[in-house]
Amino acid sequence: MEKVLIGRKVGMTQIFADDGAAVPVTVIEAEPSVVTLKKTKETDGYGAVQLGYGRIRKKRVTKALEGHFRKADKGFFRILREFRADVNSYELGQELKVDVFQVGDYVDVVGTTKGKGFAGGVKRHGFRGGRASHGSMFHRAPGAIGASAEPSRVLKGKKLPGHMGDVRKTTQNLLVMSVRPESNLILVKGSVPGCKNGIVLIRQAVKKAAKKDME
Repeated sequence: MEKVLIGRKVGMTQIFADDGAAVPVTVIEAEPSVVTLKKTKETDGYGAVQLGYGRIRKKRVTKALEGHFRKADKGFFRILREFRADVNSYELGQELKVDVFQVGDYVDVVGTTKGKGFAGGVKRHGFRGGRASHGSMFHRAPGAIGASAEPSRVLKGKKLPGHMGDVRKTTQNLLVMSVRPESNLILVKGSVPGCKNGIVLIRQAVKKAAKKDME
């Protein structure tokens, strides 16, 4: 069974390893995620499970979602996310807790990065900028952005000033340092995308698993 979970980033701290070294960790609170839907290749064209996270009251959901949640009969949820997985390993209404992961596992964590607002090319993309000498009149501007006659337009993907951050990002191969089922907490080594209280998706590391299969 693929290990997947939805959680909330609490923040960062440090713990001490067995050899006494201080290890920076991110604390993720993961209340039980409930399987609310199973998608199969026969009905949907691909296999996936939908998990619900963050219980809410009935009055907070629409009639359509209310009927959807009734199939699992496990309450109503604020967050719904899909994971590609073998649906035969899951049951409708099944609760997934932090103990699906163990100390020593490697995970990929998906989150939404912090939004930085509007930023120039120097800050957003690391442009070098112009000379800092007096009178140059060119310091942090982006400069020329394309040819005039051919192709007479700005090519797609050109790095320019704009909205920085607030994008989906995955941090791969994070080591699980501690699992605390009594508090619904999982501690992973290093940082994960997003701000405090941001929703994150935790899944079994893909590349680490592939590397083990090759070995």
